[in-house]
Amino acid sequence: MLGRLGLTAVAGAGVAAFPGTNGPAAAGAMSHEEMGHGEVHAHGGADGPVLRGGEAFDPAKANGFDPDTFLRDFDWGRTSRLPDGRTLREWEINAVDREIEIADGVTFSAWTYDGQVPGRTLRCNAGDRLRIHFGNGSAHPHTMHFHGIHTAEMDGVPGIGAGLIEPGERTVYEFDAEPFGLHIFHCHAAPLAEHIARGMYGTLIIDPPGGRPKADEMVMVQGGWNTTLDGQGNQFYFVNGIPFHYMYHPVRVRKDDLIRVYLTNLLEYDPVNSFHLHANFFRFFPTGTSLDPVEFTDTISQVQGQRAVLEMKFPFPGKYMFHAHKSEFAELGWMGFFEVVE
Repeated sequence: MLGRLGLTAVAGAGVAAFPGTNGPAAAGAMSHEEMGHGEVHAHGGADGPVLRGGEAFDPAKANGFDPDTFLRDFDWGRTSRLPDGRTLREWEINAVDREIEIADGVTFSAWTYDGQVPGRTLRCNAGDRLRIHFGNGSAHPHTMHFHGIHTAEMDGVPGIGAGLIEPGERTVYEFDAEPFGLHIFHCHAAPLAEHIARGMYGTLIIDPPGGRPKADEMVMVQGGWNTTLDGQGNQFYFVNGIPFHYMYHPVRVRKDDLIRVYLTNLLEYDPVNSFHLHANFFRFFPTGTSLDPVEFTDTISQVQGQRAVLEMKFPFPGKYMFHAHKSEFAELGWMGFFEVVE
């Protein structure tokens, strides 16, 4: 039996610690305190301890959406031309309650946009007109609150504009895409913490005039799963919905290519999250609203709702870890690899 699995031991063995539920202690049934300080049942071998589950788990088959596809999937919407010549982009988004298998045999009763967590990554150009048709197919009232600049009526908060969208109801959010940068959307119904913790969030990218330099672009949404539904902490942490996914399925990139990561933090029940890149540094653009980086670093911290554009190049081939620079988060799912190839 193991307590907290150290990153050194795990990485050195060439395997990830993945808390599945096939062993005698089900991670999904343990409290935050037990996961942090108690024992985790495992089996081992010549290569060291390996928690049951993980590598064989296929979230695409289990849930119908794939973290590997999500990583580079940008939804530009349905486009048409406005009388003033600007582009109108439209999306149909629906709130859906569904069970999501977040690890091998561990399910979670999620509240979602379109049945997936995170929700889709919407993308547009600065100055476009955005029109989001929102339908509530959930059993609970929901909204869509977009970070950005728009009128109060389009802000997706209770009591203003359309306010709460009750089950079976529909509304339309419409506004101009500004300012350029990396933004998020999420439900703003009470209790707000539960709506975010259950998965109601997504990403909005507004490209600057003229765009950014060509790059291999990807979205990483940080979050956690409070499987006990007690609001006291998380039993799993992740990037793009599935704990440890990019540990078992490294993000493949090419040596010397410009890599651009759109990083957002939607973690609930923990005050701060972080991102650390091994054996490399990145240029840091907070919120992406400036084309000039503010720092060249390998680690940043984010509170909930903060986001950043990170740009990097890998000069050497190999596998390079990235993870939260808080050991508990990393050991409970928030870790992965870039696999750099020629």
